[in-house]
Amino acid sequence: MTKLFYAVLANSLVASLTNTFVWFAVTFWVYLQTKSVLATSIMAGVYLVTVAISGFFLGTVVDRYKKKTAMMLSSICSLVLYLLAYIIFVSTPPAVFTDASNIILWVFIILALIGAIAGNLRTIALSTLVTIVIPEPKRDKANGLVGTINGVGFLVASTFSGLVIGFLGVFWMLVFSIGLTILAIVHLWTVPISEQKIIHTEAHTNHIDIRGTIRVIHLVPGLFALIFFNTFNNFLGGVFMSLMDAYGLSLVSVQVWGILWGFLSLGFIVGGLVVAKKGLGKSPLRTLFLANIVMWIIAIFFTIQASIVLLTIGLFIYLCLIPVVEASEQTILQTVIPPERQGRVFGFAQSIEQAASPLTAFTIGPIAQFIFIPFMTTGAGVDLIGTWFGTGTDRGIALLFIVTGLIGLIVTLMAMRSRAYRKLSANYQKY
Repeated sequence: MTKLFYAVLANSLVASLTNTFVWFAVTFWVYLQTKSVLATSIMAGVYLVTVAISGFFLGTVVDRYKKKTAMMLSSICSLVLYLLAYIIFVSTPPAVFTDASNIILWVFIILALIGAIAGNLRTIALSTLVTIVIPEPKRDKANGLVGTINGVGFLVASTFSGLVIGFLGVFWMLVFSIGLTILAIVHLWTVPISEQKIIHTEAHTNHIDIRGTIRVIHLVPGLFALIFFNTFNNFLGGVFMSLMDAYGLSLVSVQVWGILWGFLSLGFIVGGLVVAKKGLGKSPLRTLFLANIVMWIIAIFFTIQASIVLLTIGLFIYLCLIPVVEASEQTILQTVIPPERQGRVFGFAQSIEQAASPLTAFTIGPIAQFIFIPFMTTGAGVDLIGTWFGTGTDRGIALLFIVTGLIGLIVTLMAMRSRAYRKLSANYQKY
């Protein structure tokens, strides 16, 4: 790794930490101000849908401009939006922000959320920058370091956002966010990133060009199957994202649950550091699938009994494997996709894969509420497995987790035996 790459990583850590900090802090603050679960649910939906849609556009921006320019543009957009949110906050009576239906509150929320989402432009640019500054044999380890900084950013942001909102308030949250974003811009300005002139091999470089991106992906046998496999996994993973808090809070207090997640976030860092040191092996595709197999086996067993210890161990290993899966996909795309198209392909993959999460969030609640929970409280499940599995609302959620894990494991094993897997694996080995 070069000093240049470490400088870019440090800069991206500050930007990522800031944007995640804003997202967490605004969510906490809105709930405390309005006491409205509906408001925070709408915020989550807006955030996830915007992330899913924006990938197409942001990927095109990354391909049109130099990567440093794209990263600079990302931070400048965040800075402008945070400044506008600051102006609205200091010029509005505090009582306005206690009404969940007030338009000014929602303007403030949207400005802050889009400011955080603008950071995704930097995320896509960083993935393509790895291709430029890191030799192919070391890219898997570089992607591991990218996963590590994302984990550090998540850990610090999730910990300090609650503390800042609780002890200092949203005013200082905005001040810190603006100050850190300015720091990231000034530092990036001083980092000399040597890039070749952007060469556009096609005429479709001034718009989103989804059709051209699909054509490029289609030229790599099996790559579409990989993207849709990860999309399916995100769809299933959305089950845990939507219901894990409800399950965890049935076992421990909210204070313990919050502290526990601070510890569990270390899993992202550990997984990223292992990839950075050991790499992904000769076949990142095989590593990706083996990691998924372990993740789904964990999902089957970590709620088999109502135990916070079992849940904690399972979640920690699960989170350690997420950077492995992400680094594997990034390494494959960086190898088989031409550099001038990587931004659009990374953006396309992000949009398609992230689109699964909001779909799950909207559908899994009713499935849990009207099928699995009744099955384990007053339904046939009480007599069938209740004596050893347990009964009640939490055991209904646990059963849903187990079924999700079984489906994920079966699909992963089937995918490993598919023609698409063999084609993509053989194609990767040619590079």
